[in-house]
Amino acid sequence: MSILLVGYRGSGKTTVGQLLAAQLGKPFVDLDQRIIALAGKSIKDIFAQHGEQHFRDLETRALLEAIRQPDQVIAVGGGALDRKINRDAIKAGRHRVVYLRCAPPELLRRIVTDPGTAANRPNLTAHGGGLAEIRAVLARREPRYRASSHFQITVTHKPPAKVAIKLVHWYRQPPRP
Repeated sequence: MSILLVGYRGSGKTTVGQLLAAQLGKPFVDLDQRIIALAGKSIKDIFAQHGEQHFRDLETRALLEAIRQPDQVIAVGGGALDRKINRDAIKAGRHRVVYLRCAPPELLRRIVTDPGTAANRPNLTAHGGGLAEIRAVLARREPRYRASSHFQITVTHKPPAKVAIKLVHWYRQPPRP
């Protein structure tokens, strides 16, 4: 059974996922990196040259391939749960899903201070990537993050290493019926 980390861009899915995978001795998969490898270009270039629909198709393909492999830690793209096919596949695979919750101002701070964001990530709305965009997109996505998750953790002011330790403890507990 794999652990899937979901949440908004900047919530720490990749950083926490790498730490969690190392502590559990499991492979780590970053779906965004799989998509980049499939397309041979950055996510920003995929959006610019082929549109969001093409990106979402690649995302679905990468997700469905990744969840076929057992016992991994997978950082799932922020918008992957927007598609029912993706939510259904995750549920059918009986994977454990963790929602990394983060306050919008902290998400903005993390996104702005990440040197790779501007070069590799497109804006998601006409709001241009700022706090208004984060709030608008998060308002749409958060109900799916919550409904799909087995565990939620607020990561706003927690160091990734502490989040990973808490997730190790959670993972080692027997699942609730």
